[in-house]
Amino acid sequence: MFTSPRSSAPRRALAAAGTAAVLALTLAACGSGDSKDSSMPGMHHGSGSAAASSSSPSSSGRFNNADVTFAQQMIPHHQQAVEMAELADGRAFDPDVKDLAAAVEKAQGPEISTMRGWLKSWGRPGSSTASGMPGMQHGSGGTDMAGMMSDEHMKALKAAQGTAFDKMFAQMMIDHHEGAITMAEDERKNGRNADAKKLAGTVITNQTAEIAKMNRILGRL
Repeated sequence: MFTSPRSSAPRRALAAAGTAAVLALTLAACGSGDSKDSSMPGMHHGSGSAAASSSSPSSSGRFNNADVTFAQQMIPHHQQAVEMAELADGRAFDPDVKDLAAAVEKAQGPEISTMRGWLKSWGRPGSSTASGMPGMQHGSGGTDMAGMMSDEHMKALKAAQGTAFDKMFAQMMIDHHEGAITMAEDERKNGRNADAKKLAGTVITNQTAEIAKMNRILGRL
């Protein structure tokens, strides 16, 4: 049967449209598969790890037991240093001691909050206060937290006034800082998390400088 050009044109148009639709659906399916794969770490070289790290804080990246121990122990260690610094108000006489106490509070308070955030992001338990941690007192035996003051030391510092407080504070804080530096050096050596190791480096730098300052204070008191 003869088919005129006029009657076959609509059919060719419909066929072409159908082919185009099938092609569009096929391309769309391929495109959605690529998008899904690109959101999965490791599916594309160089893009998976970047996407994963950008969606979560750096402190929740790679970490090991040394990082966890560093945070869990440095928190109460810092808390005791802050407690010692707070005692300077109304007791310290030397201006440098007052300035040093203020610097300790300013630096170590925020660091405590930072480390608590790490432990939360790592899914690890936080730390209680220094006084509530069995075996964490200075001289108690078997402690891994060097430089921690005993209850007796803290009571003596609290009872001191003026120059007596200044001398006791400086000597106790030197011991305390040396303990923190030991812990930070261990983290730099054995830790894995970049943020934790960076904070450890900050502790070493800042507290080494403060020890030198306190030694100068003791030399003139």
